[in-house]
Amino acid sequence: MQSLKRLSILFLFLISLSASAQNADSTSFEAQRMRVNKLIEDRKVKFGEYDMSLEKKTGIFGLFKSKDDMQKTIDILKNIVITDNNIFLETRRLISIKDDEKQKFQNLASEYDKQVSAYMATINKLQKENEKLKKELNNIDSGDKSTNIFLYIALGIIAVLGYLLYQNQKITKG
Repeated sequence: MQSLKRLSILFLFLISLSASAQNADSTSFEAQRMRVNKLIEDRKVKFGEYDMSLEKKTGIFGLFKSKDDMQKTIDILKNIVITDNNIFLETRRLISIKDDEKQKFQNLASEYDKQVSAYMATINKLQKENEKLKKELNNIDSGDKSTNIFLYIALGIIAVLGYLLYQNQKITKG
């Protein structure tokens, strides 16, 4: 019973350790996720600017796009492509963090499983040793009982012999 309490306390301790490790990993994951979300928001803003620049016509009488309008549209499009590349890179990091977390938890689970198995094996070994010692104690107690019986028989024989000797001396004197 005591060993089960110790095992459950150990198990709770291991869970608390993994929870604190998970909090640290979750923090970096959340920070990375926020970076990706910010990049996506930046892309939305830039794409809105791109739509507006497509509509903008400052050429002759506002009917045509000027060279500056075209260059601004191209620059905005370049920024969108750069932002997209950053989104891909940051998303790849985010996936890497998640994969690392997954691998870490699998390793922790495997390690905890090995530890729990080792503890269970130790508990089983101790239980078997305890049973063996109980049997030895019972054998010793049984041996003591048989020794006590032999002692009582010997004392009875000595008492009978003593009585017979006493009677024999009484007869020879008398």
